Amino acid sequence: MQLTGIHHLTAVTAQAADNFAFYTRVLGQRLVKKTVNQDDVSAFHLFYGDGVASPGSDLTFFDWPAPRERRGTNSIARTLLRVAGPEAIAWWREHLGRQGVSHRLPVERDGRLTLDFEDPEGQRLGLVDDGGAGEAHPWAGSPVPAEHQIRGLGPILLSVADPAATEAVLTGVLGMRPMREYPAGDAAAERSAERPVRVYAMGAGGPAAELHVVAEPDLGPARPGAGGVHHVAFRIPDAAYEAWADRLRTLRVPSSGPVDRYYFRSLYFREPNGILFEIATDGPGFATDEPLDRLGERLALPPFLEPRRAQIEAGLKPL
Repeated sequence: MQLTGIHHLTAVTAQAADNFAFYTRVLGQRLVKKTVNQDDVSAFHLFYGDGVASPGSDLTFFDWPAPRERRGTNSIARTLLRVAGPEAIAWWREHLGRQGVSHRLPVERDGRLTLDFEDPEGQRLGLVDDGGAGEAHPWAGSPVPAEHQIRGLGPILLSVADPAATEAVLTGVLGMRPMREYPAGDAAAERSAERPVRVYAMGAGGPAAELHVVAEPDLGPARPGAGGVHHVAFRIPDAAYEAWADRLRTLRVPSSGPVDRYYFRSLYFREPNGILFEIATDGPGFATDEPLDRLGERLALPPFLEPRRAQIEAGLKPL
């Protein structure tokens, strides 16, 4: 019973229309599902992914009128997005410069060429060369050339005050494998250049299946807000869902219990430093209620919210 990689990452935006413009027009991702936060239907939940909405490609946002995140520890500090080859990194460096996007010079980090940048709300992102391994599903409607498009989520960097407590959960509960360490450099927060980052692998490993952890006990805790990350989700096969629910119960890990999100099934819990984790199934997927070639074109609601469509649509600002 193993996690197979990163499923999705959910962040917070206070400017949904600008967020939509940036992620589709600048980053060239496809809006694969336009829905609402099922626990707060006043807010959009926007899912951006690859051309076929593959599990592991989704970067998602809750639209909440929140102040900016206060950066600190016990948080997700950077989200990496995979591209294929140094030529793609060079293309993105020029493209981000033309678009006026704040970015750094490409650097080799953990043996991979990486380009750090931020979205307009300060969301800390990065593009990482994954060597072109595995499948790619470019979106024909993207303004980014197919060969340079974002292929999916890469490693996720956590900042924690107590790394031993986090490691106990990653290895003892989630079955991740400690792999190696590398110098943080400028990857983490402001005062952590000399601290090592520890790499944990899931499933077959590789950049689509890694969690990176840096200890930053001298930083204050982050305050959630726009430009920050709400949670990270890990992939499991559909058939493994009940076994994972049983595992959390057996290990007495406080969790949400089973949650059906319609497009996937989930389990939520917090690791000891307070970062929210989700375990999510690959299916049934985003084409459950929309044709694959029409994903994201209309507001999609799970069946239990459909009777409230008129009320929900009236409370949302248009993108």
